[in-house]
Amino acid sequence: MKFYELKADWSVSYTGRLSGIYKWYLPAVLDCPGCGPGVFGNETLRHPCVDLTALPNVHEYAYRPPQPLDEYLRLSEQLRPLLPPGAVLMPGMALGPMVGKASGTFGQLFMHDPSFVHMRREALERLQEAGIRGLHGCPLEVRFRGKNPPELLEPHLELRGEFHPDCLPEDARTCKRCGAKNHSLPRPYILDATTLPTELDLFRLADWSAVIIATERFVDAVKRLQLDGVTFREVAVR
Repeated sequence: MKFYELKADWSVSYTGRLSGIYKWYLPAVLDCPGCGPGVFGNETLRHPCVDLTALPNVHEYAYRPPQPLDEYLRLSEQLRPLLPPGAVLMPGMALGPMVGKASGTFGQLFMHDPSFVHMRREALERLQEAGIRGLHGCPLEVRFRGKNPPELLEPHLELRGEFHPDCLPEDARTCKRCGAKNHSLPRPYILDATTLPTELDLFRLADWSAVIIATERFVDAVKRLQLDGVTFREVAVR
């Protein structure tokens, strides 16, 4: 099985723009005991289909400045039962749908940032019908300018897959308290074949959540269905 990194296709003439924030957040951590002084958070990890409205203290999950580790741990443990099985918690992560504004025209798939991917509802449903595994989406809560706006969904992307040790610096490590990494994205990077999922066709890389990875099955389906808006770059696996 081959694996590919998703990239925006800037050759298409769509003008779509999104502007907004997510409904809820876990705060970033200030002065993590494992990392030392500074702010540590991961805003590329998102759970767009999670609903926190039943929590009596839901207001505490509004976006706010970085908090001490104890406050982050209190909030993360409280929402853990509302997350999908096996979901990863990290400081700074977003929850619920994106809320904001949208304008312009959109392809079937859309990436306004390398770490975001959105799909028209009809595109996601066609991919599901084509047998793409583990694909679920949540509607964005955005206001569109103009008539006949598309219905955009953000897929829930699980964290899976790790870098192969051969592409990491010798001193690479991950903080056991907040999950922060002490190295930059390896270029080029190599994926560890033993850590890649066999039941998902689209996921975030667990070792670097800003990277979205697709299987060969997903790529073939997108091309066969003639869905536009993204391109694919094959990545090395060892």
